[in-house]
Formats: sequence, structure tokens, C-alpha cells
Amino acid sequence: MTPKEVLDLAKKNEVKIVDIKFTDLLGTWQHFSVPTSELEESLFEDGLGFDGSSIRGWQAINNSDMIVIPDPTTAMMDPFMNVPTLSLICNISDPITKEKYSKDPRNVAQKAEAYLKSTGLGDTGYFGPEAEFFIFDDVRYQNDSNQAFYAVDSEEGIWNSGNSGRDEEPNLGYKPRHKEGYFPTSPTDSLQDIRSEMLLTMEEVGIEMECHHHEVATAGQCEIDMRFAPLVKCADNLMWYKYIVKNVAKRHGKTATFMPKPLYGDNGTGMHVHQSIWKGGKPLFAGDGAKGYILEALNIYKVAEPISERLRGLRRMGDRRWDMILDRNQIIQLPEFEPINALKHVLVLNSSQNILSRDIVTIDMRDTSRPVLRLSDAANEIIRTSELME
Repeated sequence: MTPKEVLDLAKKNEVKIVDIKFTDLLGTWQHFSVPTSELEESLFEDGLGFDGSSIRGWQAINNSDMIVIPDPTTAMMDPFMNVPTLSLICNISDPITKEKYSKDPRNVAQKAEAYLKSTGLGDTGYFGPEAEFFIFDDVRYQNDSNQAFYAVDSEEGIWNSGNSGRDEEPNLGYKPRHKEGYFPTSPTDSLQDIRSEMLLTMEEVGIEMECHHHEVATAGQCEIDMRFAPLVKCADNLMWYKYIVKNVAKRHGKTATFMPKPLYGDNGTGMHVHQSIWKGGKPLFAGDGAKGYILEALNIYKVAEPISERLRGLRRMGDRRWDMILDRNQIIQLPEFEPINALKHVLVLNSSQNILSRDIVTIDMRDTSRPVLRLSDAANEIIRTSELME
């Protein structure tokens, strides 16, 4: 989306307020809002000023001036505000030099994407997080001079199985026991509808979703899965994800939390992340057991730098060794042991005899003492024709 398209979107939806969002050092979305009179194409170049000293871990008070520069591709209508509100995710910059701020997490992610491309190893890193969270009906905490405590509660909590004083009156049962929340149907799973509302709201803001379900713990542990995306896009999606989960929960009089261990004696909350590196539309690591040899694969890619423009990926073969895939459907079959030395041998041959530019389908280095070159069918046919003519 271009700045002009953002203005058109705002006009179409009769936007009254523009919400400016950015991520602080600890990963929390911060924001301030401006009227639509401030929404001009120049905003996407000049930005808006704010006090950086009030953001945790950022600027000193004597050097607090900073600017937010909205990313037009992130424009989206906020699904929770009563007043029509357009949301823009921003990058942080120096107000004088316009240099991007080193402590801005979005800038860090953008630099990581640029670095990946600069290495020649790949052009895209895909990330797929699986974020878990709890939905509680009651959250209380206090830290005074005479006491300190926190308490959470949920109608689903197994500790409420014998409680007759809850709002449900009478107690209807269906409380999943510790570590048995994964994943019975309703009525044991009482959060189906609220998770569906969360998922559908995420789709409204443009996030590709995959599924949702109850998680292992009692008392409302949940997971909603979104489709993988490039690093910066994925991070923006995850910020929307958390924002939507918390606001939908609040709309139902509940509290959602991503804290790692709110309950004793039951599963905590995590977020493991699937990662892959792609180049030319193909994954660099594939095959049985590939994920266990990522470091070896990265070292192979580093050695292959002289032919990086032709490199299309590595395929793990039988959980024993790697095939290196090049363009023109060429394959370098590397041995189980010392694959890097074998690859160096191929590169030396290529440097002296230019073998990779020849009509060769496979360079078999599985036995490094006896390299084998397999010609293409066309090359073999030329050889057979030549022999017949002799």
C-alpha cells in the first residue's frame, strides 16, 4: 500500500483518528493518536515527533526528541475502537539525520532481513510462531509494605470443581484436570467461541490463520496458530495477535495473559518458532533430519559462496548426508563425512576446469577418492552419435 492508498483507505472508511503504534525495547506496543488532519502523504517521510525518554531503555531526558515514521504497508482499521480509527505501525528515527534507531526492534528485524540477503545464502527468512496464552476470569495482585500476592481464577480451573460459590451457580462441572486440557470438546472446552472470535478478528486485519485449540493446562490455556511469514511481517502480525487476544478477552470481561508460568503444577505458556531460509522460492534445508544439521548446512553454504548465485538449496538424504541443489538441475552429492572438504574439492575443479558450466547433471562426491561425473542425456546422445560416426 502506498501513502496515497492509505489516504484513500481513510477516506473510504470515514476515519476520524489515526493511531500511531511502535514497539518498545521489551516488545510492548506503544501508541499515540492524531486526528486525520495530520494524515498527509508527507507524514510518511517527515514523521511525527515524540518524547523518547519516557520509553523504557531508550533515550536520556536531555536527548529525548525522536520521530515515528509510519510504514504505509501496515495501514489497517482498528477492530476495537468505537471511533473509526486507522492503525499505522511505525519505524523510529533520529529527528535530524533520519537515521533508523538502533534500539527499535522493528529496525533490528529489518537489518536482519537485509543481512540475510547480503550473505547470498538466501533471500527470505520465514518465521512461524505458535503463541500460547491463558484466559482468566479473575486476576488480582498487590505488593504493599505488609503483603504481597497474586491470584488468578477461571471457571475452568480444576480447583473450582468443589466450589459452590461461583457465578455459574450451580457448579456445572466440566473442569479439565491438570495437564488434561489438550483437547476435549465443549463443554469441557468452554472457550471455543471466544477463540473463534479472536481468530476471525485476526483475519480481518490481514493475518493468514491456520487453527485454534485448547492447550494442555487447566484454567483456560489456549493456542491460536497463524501462517508463517517473512520476519518483519511475522513480527507485525504477532503484535496484532497479542493486541487482538487481549482486547477480545477484555470485551468478554476476561483477562488474557502471555506470562510464562501463571499456574503452579501445570503446563506453562511458551512460543516455539518454526524457521526456514529460502532462496529463489525454494527452501534451503529439506529432507529427513535436516533440522538437526542446520549448523553444518550453514557452514556448507559459507564455503559455497563462490557459486552462491547458482545455489538453490540443500536436501538432506536419508538423514545421512547432503545433496547440494544448483540451478539447471545440477546436483552435487556430498559425502556423509567431511562434506565441506568434498565441496572445496569441487570448487577447485570448477576453478581450474569450469566443470559446473558443462553439460553435467550430477557430481558424485560420496566417495571422495573416486569423484564421478554424470552427463546429461543430451550430452550422452552427442557422445553416442560421435562414436557411431567414427
